[in-house]
Amino acid sequence: MVLALPIERSGDVAKNKIMYECLACGYESPKWLGKCPNCGSWNQMEEQLVPMTNTLTSIPKSLDGRVGKATQLDQIPSQVEERIDTHMEEFDRVLGGGIVPGGLVLIGGDPGIGKSTLLLQVSIRLANLGQRVLYVSGEESLTQIKLRAERLELNGKDFYLLSDTDLGNIVNEIKEVNPAIVVIDSIQTMSSPENQGLVGSVSQLRAATNILMRIAKDHEIAIFIVGHVTKEGNIAGPRMLEHMVDAVLYFEGEKHNRFRILRAVKNRYGSTNEIGVFEMIDTGLSEVTNPSELFLEERVAGATGSTVVAAMEGTRTVLAEIQSLMTPTVFGNAKRTASGIEYQRISLLLAVMEKHCGLLVQNQDAFFKTTGGVRLDEPAIDLAIAVSIASSYWNREVKVDDVFIGEIGLTGEIRRVTQIEERIKEASKLGFKRIFIPYNNRSNLKNLNLSIEIIPVKTIKQAISLVFPK
Repeated sequence: MVLALPIERSGDVAKNKIMYECLACGYESPKWLGKCPNCGSWNQMEEQLVPMTNTLTSIPKSLDGRVGKATQLDQIPSQVEERIDTHMEEFDRVLGGGIVPGGLVLIGGDPGIGKSTLLLQVSIRLANLGQRVLYVSGEESLTQIKLRAERLELNGKDFYLLSDTDLGNIVNEIKEVNPAIVVIDSIQTMSSPENQGLVGSVSQLRAATNILMRIAKDHEIAIFIVGHVTKEGNIAGPRMLEHMVDAVLYFEGEKHNRFRILRAVKNRYGSTNEIGVFEMIDTGLSEVTNPSELFLEERVAGATGSTVVAAMEGTRTVLAEIQSLMTPTVFGNAKRTASGIEYQRISLLLAVMEKHCGLLVQNQDAFFKTTGGVRLDEPAIDLAIAVSIASSYWNREVKVDDVFIGEIGLTGEIRRVTQIEERIKEASKLGFKRIFIPYNNRSNLKNLNLSIEIIPVKTIKQAISLVFPK
């Protein structure tokens, strides 16, 4: 007996197959799983309908139907990268010098932190500078955006508003308006008509971002997309979303603090970890051109556990205050808490201080904080943290005009850091009298005619003895 197998013909209607996709990371599986094997999240697998399309017909094309062709490197014409200046210095700094036409930028942040306010201010400012801007909102009506613009005392002539969530309609409006800059607020509310997933699902996010990326590259339109964040602080959706865009910016700050920090964590056109500082006032966000003065303005003279570090944030030198508090523990295990500093760095430095400086910190609760909401994560902050630990432990104050720079190794040595001249110049400009630097960095100092005293140190024990003489 011979069984007749069904023959699949090219003219048959394509069927859909069911796939299960992780909402946290985008992992795909042919069957439902309770725990994602890729990211370990529980109950995040969502059913998705995937159309069975022909391989050749599924190859993406540009919006105008053109198909890309390979080109030799020497045949590609060289051109100077032209950027759009927003005349907002802090915003331009984070982007690497301005907006790049054809760039796709993702901005994330907590709800209510000011993402929409920032982009509305930038958009209207660009419109007043002669750039045509299309602001698309899937969360607010046109009347709500108009009221917000009036509250911020903003008005622009070449500024277009659209309240829609259908990407098909949005693409048509982009073709009709022909803007230079497009703002999408937010990507989680957008829906692609070609995708059958729920709005905000992994498949919808991926499809919507892919469409916007093709529009940006094909038509040299700079597109900003707003992304929601999870409770862990990451942008909601698959990690692939951050790989697709050209730049990823995080808008950070505490709701009860008037200051906000715009931080670049990815930038194909500029430096990463660049920051811009803004102050939230009645008329919106105002730039803070000298954040070092901001972070140090409320420092108390004579306080113990307080030190100043000259840290690098991208291409900018920022002087920030580090505070520590050491108190005897009343429980069996000492408590360690850190805000704005890595917890692992704190644990390492406490162990180094106990080993090489004779501090018995195993029975001390330790609390650490950076002021102004800034987050410090470079190795050069080690020396300032170590001195603040000793200051709080011995209840001895650090001179208010001292600055500390240096990485600390496990054997107690002070290791060299980068861009030492820029750090020293910034400290001198703000009126500090002494700066402690790694001994091996002294050879990098060339003809520095500054009023600040430079003190090279080899070990943490030497530094502590100089700061706290017996």
